[in-house]
Amino acid sequence: MKRLVLALGALVTVVGLQSGAAVGSPISQDAVVVQNPSDLTPRVQDGAVYKMLQLGGIMFAGGHFSTVKPWNNSSTINRNRLFGFNPLSGGLTAFNATFNADVWALATDGNSLWVGGYFNDVNGVARTGVVKLNPYTGAVDPAFNARITGSVTDMALVKGRLILGGTFSKKLMAINPATGADTGYINIAITGQPVNPNSGPTKVFRFAPNPAGTRLAIVGTFTSVGGQARRQAAMINLGTSSATVSGWYSTLFDNNCQTVQPTYTRDVDFSYDGTYFIIVTTGGPFPNDRTKLCDAAMRWNTNDSRTTYPVWANYTGGDTLLSVQATRAAVYVQGHQRWMNNPAGSNSAGPGAVSRPGIAALNPHSGLAYSWNPTKDRGIGGYDLLLTSTGLWVGSDTTHIGGEVHERLAFLPLP
Repeated sequence: MKRLVLALGALVTVVGLQSGAAVGSPISQDAVVVQNPSDLTPRVQDGAVYKMLQLGGIMFAGGHFSTVKPWNNSSTINRNRLFGFNPLSGGLTAFNATFNADVWALATDGNSLWVGGYFNDVNGVARTGVVKLNPYTGAVDPAFNARITGSVTDMALVKGRLILGGTFSKKLMAINPATGADTGYINIAITGQPVNPNSGPTKVFRFAPNPAGTRLAIVGTFTSVGGQARRQAAMINLGTSSATVSGWYSTLFDNNCQTVQPTYTRDVDFSYDGTYFIIVTTGGPFPNDRTKLCDAAMRWNTNDSRTTYPVWANYTGGDTLLSVQATRAAVYVQGHQRWMNNPAGSNSAGPGAVSRPGIAALNPHSGLAYSWNPTKDRGIGGYDLLLTSTGLWVGSDTTHIGGEVHERLAFLPLP
């Protein structure tokens, strides 16, 4: 693999890096993945992939779709919003479950599969927002019923607790993974929304636990967390017996982007060692305005109290970023962007901008885009990125990446 070089261009770098003791992560990836996608990935025939998860030798993809083909186009198989497949061969498994609305979240303990989304019926069984399934058959576990009202858009199993984020009454909660009962571990009021009908309901849209399971970075539509001013982004301390709101916050998130997008945080991910996290946003172009964090990826140091500005911010110049994954070697971002390194752009390539359609890899330390550029259809955007020990999975609503046809699902292996 050729050595990657930084693409020259303008980028806002505001404060220096802060070091911290590594806590370890199962997936750090010391190299950048290759630009040539694997040929052995299933072909999702409609809609979009919103979330992916690996459980042992099975990969799951959930979202909004109804039919899938194996990698070789040999047949069309009905799969309603969720399917399992072999990540090595591209063949579909026997897993089959039917949802009456979209799947947005997946979690596993290595044995069971939890699924979150906008549904209230799974296989004809009443389950709202979250359900526990047999990962081999798709059968509903009758012992698990969270009895929530509302959607679940993210979830993760952290130290034996299944943490949910969404539009349900608490917006963020920890439930018993066997029964679905609220453990009471998270009792933090998450309230408020910008005064704009386009903001949608108050919700925790996405979150990321740090590798140690002691912090939870959340993004979504809210203005207060635990009675403290926290608009669109907050950090939660995951203590031994309860969760509390941390002191981390940047008032930059109080600043509006375009009026039609009063909330604009879209995804968050911690670094492999937990020392920093990345937030990506939508919002619109505001050339050379460092008070706005719109249409950008930005790095925040976990233990840094200086939150006036991020460590760095890389602006697209007017295009949304929807998903992010951070490794030792790179920060991968995906959306419907045309450029990166583009703080002076306004739906145009400003000075120093580099073409990175659909997907990009950024240097974790400087934030500048690498020369890595597989190119990808832009569509509405790429909703999910998933790291595994062998590479990077890409889920979206588009059909081309790396100059090849890969319908809504692609895999870029490590070199």
